[in-house]
Amino acid sequence: MADPQQVHDLKHEKIGKLMWKYFLPAFASTMANAFYNIVDRIYIGQGVDALALSGLSVIFPLMIIIMAFGMLVGIGSAVRVSISLGEKDYSRANRILGNAFFLSLVMGVALMVIGFLVSDKILLIFGAGPETLEYASEYFNIILAGIPFSMTGYALNNIIRAEGNPRIAMISVFISAGLNIILDPILIFGFDMGVRGAALATIISQAVLCIWVLRHFRSRKSVTRLSLPDIKPDAYIIRYIISIGFAPFAMNVASSVVTGVMNTLFIRYGGDISVGAMGIVHSSTMMLLMTIISINMAIQPIIGFNYGAGLYCRVKEAVMKAIKYATLIATGGWLICMLIPGAVISIFNSDSIELREAGVLGLRIYCAALPVIGYQIITSNYFQAIGKARLAAFLSLLRQIIVLLPLIIILPRFWGVEGVWIANPISDLVAAVISYFFFRREMRKLNCQVDTPVDVPPPELPPEPPMAREIY
Repeated sequence: MADPQQVHDLKHEKIGKLMWKYFLPAFASTMANAFYNIVDRIYIGQGVDALALSGLSVIFPLMIIIMAFGMLVGIGSAVRVSISLGEKDYSRANRILGNAFFLSLVMGVALMVIGFLVSDKILLIFGAGPETLEYASEYFNIILAGIPFSMTGYALNNIIRAEGNPRIAMISVFISAGLNIILDPILIFGFDMGVRGAALATIISQAVLCIWVLRHFRSRKSVTRLSLPDIKPDAYIIRYIISIGFAPFAMNVASSVVTGVMNTLFIRYGGDISVGAMGIVHSSTMMLLMTIISINMAIQPIIGFNYGAGLYCRVKEAVMKAIKYATLIATGGWLICMLIPGAVISIFNSDSIELREAGVLGLRIYCAALPVIGYQIITSNYFQAIGKARLAAFLSLLRQIIVLLPLIIILPRFWGVEGVWIANPISDLVAAVISYFFFRREMRKLNCQVDTPVDVPPPELPPEPPMAREIY
């Protein structure tokens, strides 16, 4: 049987052209998601009041944690599907898709039920006060009802990209984000529903995304097919998905934890001004990091497929190009932050001299090691893309938990608020150096001279049973 066009392109298209083909939809999807979250805040801030906006701010860390569960299934299954398609094992790819659907649905329902049982307690833990609890509760209880849809739609949309359909994956996000942006003013203002309207707009758009994605996997455009027999849960396949999905899951949860600890320490050592400065610094670097993450999303199916197919020269070329582009982007951002930090801070606030000074100092220190960020992110993702789950999880947690968390607790005792800032570039450098040694070892193992023919297993590797390629 001839390969589908998407599979043929992953195998034969020039790597540079292929990366660009995957990068543009990934970047557009990332921007669309970020944009509609911003629009949500604008509509609630303008259409309700400041307390409602504060209540919504309490929800966002919880939504990041919910999204982490979606990444657990979505990225874990997408990597496994890419490798299976590279190995021409379409049956296994279909079984992974079916189990990803089952797992996302079950996890979504479980999170929804648990959320309803303890919603007010969770909101209080995450900072809801007497005045904001009502708004936060109204929004969160509606969002909880949509979790099964959001998890399923998000998880399976990753597989659409992994099977070689990045444009369809992008359209899926545009449909969901566009519908949310249209429904927000209608429900918030037109029906005078306030925060409940914003939440309802979100879950309707997520339900539409879920239906759209499921429809795709029953269409002719899909490489993998969703069928009832493949939905039957298989414990081995579920472990297979979770093993690689754990890295991005843990990284997102860790990010929420670290952000909370940093905010607490900024308040203790620098007051509200330092927290505001941190918010500006995060916003300033968001576009740069989202661009690098989009490169990651672009190369994951390319690396996974070609690794599964034994085309190791293409694997090396893809990852080295990604490192080159990510490093150039990070270096460009570093130059801006070092040379004109005041101009960057002024975009967000030009009134407070105190905030401007705190922001300039914070931006320069926080971004001091920015040029190595691209390298560290891409190399960590490389191990995820080839299915080496334990190493991917270790490198993903290395910066946020293993290095950064102890540093942000210890250093402020000696240098106050500057110690919180300094912890970030130190952790960037340490994580990049350690990633370099693991990555160099892996590149030597590939021993690329001439690509191995797709239908012939690499002679230096022993034969393996199906789905047993594990993972350091």
